[in-house]
Amino acid sequence: MTPDNLIPALRDIVGAANVLTDDDCAEYESDWRQRVRGKALCVVRPGCTADVAAVVRACAQAGVSIVPQGGNTGLVEGSVPDASGEQVIMSLRRMQTVRAIDAANMTMTVDAGGVLQSLQDVASEAGMLFPLSLGAEGSCTIGGNLATNAGGTQVLRYGNARELCLGLEVVLADGQVWENLQGLRKDNTGYDLRNLFIGSEGTLGIITAATLRLYPQPAAQLTAWAAVPSLQAATALLALSHRHLSAALTGFEVMSQEGLRLVDTHYPHLRVPMWRETMWCVLLEASDSESEAHARAQFEHLLETAMEDGIVTDAIIAENIRQAHDLWHIRESITLAQAAEGPNIKHDVSVPISRIPEFVAQTDARLQALAPGLRLINFGHLGDGNLHYNVQPPAGADGAAFVAAHEAAIGDAVYQSVHHFGGSISAEHGIGALKRDHLPHYKAPVALQLMQTIKQALDPQCLLNPGRVLERRPGQMAR
Repeated sequence: MTPDNLIPALRDIVGAANVLTDDDCAEYESDWRQRVRGKALCVVRPGCTADVAAVVRACAQAGVSIVPQGGNTGLVEGSVPDASGEQVIMSLRRMQTVRAIDAANMTMTVDAGGVLQSLQDVASEAGMLFPLSLGAEGSCTIGGNLATNAGGTQVLRYGNARELCLGLEVVLADGQVWENLQGLRKDNTGYDLRNLFIGSEGTLGIITAATLRLYPQPAAQLTAWAAVPSLQAATALLALSHRHLSAALTGFEVMSQEGLRLVDTHYPHLRVPMWRETMWCVLLEASDSESEAHARAQFEHLLETAMEDGIVTDAIIAENIRQAHDLWHIRESITLAQAAEGPNIKHDVSVPISRIPEFVAQTDARLQALAPGLRLINFGHLGDGNLHYNVQPPAGADGAAFVAAHEAAIGDAVYQSVHHFGGSISAEHGIGALKRDHLPHYKAPVALQLMQTIKQALDPQCLLNPGRVLERRPGQMAR
């Protein structure tokens, strides 16, 4: 097999209609943020695991590297090809079969191309809950969610994608298939291979199926919106919420005034509550196993206590599902409002919750000194210490020019501050190509060495998503 006859071989495997070339590849070649555009040799769309394995074997024989792609909603440039025109994009979107639902085991086994929202609906129709939830759930795929260890809004209660996965099926770099879809909660027979592939961003193997953990549907789910005077007050409210709600607390999101201002500007029909009177707002969600009355009583007592303590200045509790949806829609619209405002600089970081107020105060001041007038759009999952610490250019500035001139210095300043406060430069988005060159500055050398050793062992030709997460080493020369 040579690169010149690879495309005909791929057509023989998946059918001519499922091998795209030239202009038909365009929608797969750019990332969601439109930051980068690559050029693919072709896009191949397998329909089953056997197809994936055969495609990988053909590419390995030809020495051609593969870029796995799900919904292509990632934010770190991890699922688009380079500019060489010599990489194959493997899109798993056709693989959407729900293979099995095991009600007694409370699991669901699905193909990797299943859209997250569709899988939520399938679980709901079976009377159960699949709790992974994030803004791109209408288009992201479960394979991509697992490959990046996606987080989302309910990590506080249910954990990241890693905690919601009990088994995987993975095609390795030589085309072998590792199948481990039994859905066991206990399996202490050696190294934890499943968790090795989760979060590896397609660099160690291609996830083709997963067995997912399901939960009972809650008897009631309530949402509240609270105005807080400071981030210190928000962290105090989080601690109080843990004491009052315990495991019933499923979501705790914080939003800065500037972020909500953008939503109000670009989406005034959403009617953002309270943002003008306070610097921060918090969105809380509680799931109750007893009844809505019980949940509401707990929520009301929590908020009354918080107001008496001075950590909440105003609050509302959604009266129905529609109102709850509207409040969550405001939170999820911050990213869209930033895009509507123009080019911006994104950071997905985690910091110990207790240190977040100090981190934000010090980093805000540092960035304002670096580029006076910039707008800080801070929001995210305070409940698990994950902030989307984003930067919007000054009002009226040329956004593209500002980003080009300041992104590198701002990124360095943010990551240095994150490191100083004992945090991580990537909480839930991954490393991809965007943060790859930053990683050696903030990851221990021994950790990087171990990661390189694993990559070399599982993908010695560096055929799987090369240049993502880790730099190529001498001898790892894939096309």
